[in-house]
Amino acid sequence: MWKKVDNVNHMGSGPASAAEAVIDLVHTVMHQFRSTQYQVLRDNAHDVTHMESKVMAFFARHEGATLSDLVAHSGRDKAQLAKLVKGLRERGLLDAATDADDRRNVRLRLSAAGQAVQQALHAEARVLNERAVGGLSAAEQAQLVALLTRVKSNLDAQD
Repeated sequence: MWKKVDNVNHMGSGPASAAEAVIDLVHTVMHQFRSTQYQVLRDNAHDVTHMESKVMAFFARHEGATLSDLVAHSGRDKAQLAKLVKGLRERGLLDAATDADDRRNVRLRLSAAGQAVQQALHAEARVLNERAVGGLSAAEQAQLVALLTRVKSNLDAQD
């Protein structure tokens, strides 16, 4: 079902330090995970891109949110997101309704078809997530989360 992913930017010589090895491996794992995720999206029957799946997931979690809410949440370009939303609406995956309190705002939600696609995408994501951590015990998964949380905190502290 999944193809092996080539390593991008693979360096011939190994990392210079343990810290570099950790970050290189995190990058490699994330690249391989995303590549597999994109392939699953391309190969599924729903014809949904990665960004469209992100937009749909946002409106699944925030029913009735606006395009402005999506922009604020994602930090992405409003024009890009407006184009994605328009395409999802045209395909019948998103429904829109004018806000009763402020007619300038359009509230968005997944349509019934959008909900079905989102559920299928979520199920595919669960399979990939389980595959990625297969063989790790619950304790090992918790330890990995704790360690990566510390790495993230270290980077956050430098902002």
